[in-house]
Amino acid sequence: MHIKEHSGERRDWRKGMPDSIKVKWWIFTGKVFQRYFPLLLGLWILFVLYPNPLNLIISFHRIFSPDVDPGAVEPMLEGLSSDPVAIEKTVLARITYNYDWEVHGMPWYFPTTKVVLEKEKGDCKARALVLASIFEAKNIPYYFNCSPIHMWVEYEGKMETSIENPKVKFYQRDPETGERFFQIPEIELGEVMDSFWRSFWNPMPEGRKALLVFGLFTLGVGRVILFKKQGPGY
Repeated sequence: MHIKEHSGERRDWRKGMPDSIKVKWWIFTGKVFQRYFPLLLGLWILFVLYPNPLNLIISFHRIFSPDVDPGAVEPMLEGLSSDPVAIEKTVLARITYNYDWEVHGMPWYFPTTKVVLEKEKGDCKARALVLASIFEAKNIPYYFNCSPIHMWVEYEGKMETSIENPKVKFYQRDPETGERFFQIPEIELGEVMDSFWRSFWNPMPEGRKALLVFGLFTLGVGRVILFKKQGPGY
């Protein structure tokens, strides 16, 4: 009888231990989750949008050091006019406009000139890259310009537009001297957000949208559950 009671006490003691461990585990996990919740959100977004984050790093580098390649455009030079306006029209006709999601499977990617010519499609970055490469091959002076929503090549005689003018650019590079110019662009936030929506969310594959939303929702629910498990005072 004594042995049975003793065994029961041992069972009660062992039964109580996992509960205390669980409490400590929930408290520890909850604190970690709360502290690093923004980081977890950022990592999930990065994982969904860029399974290979190296592509994002390379793209940022190419903003300031674009892969202008005169050799890659040599097949286009035969019979091509030396008038920069005519050259730009040729490039726009040759490179079909498509968003990066549609061409590279990423929301934003800065390709090389060779890749653009192989695919024969791309967005403003791709077209500017090919145009700059032709200008390099023909020794035509130009500037590489960036705004928050657009990238273009500026040259003598180019007509200004609402998205291609000195006021909206925040960065300019002179390939001849290597000089770089920065300024605060005069562009409406609504225009930036509209461009972001059209180029980022609309062409995003439905599977990626679902994965992104599901992950963010799961992280949010997990945070609420852990907060409740911790209880008040933690």
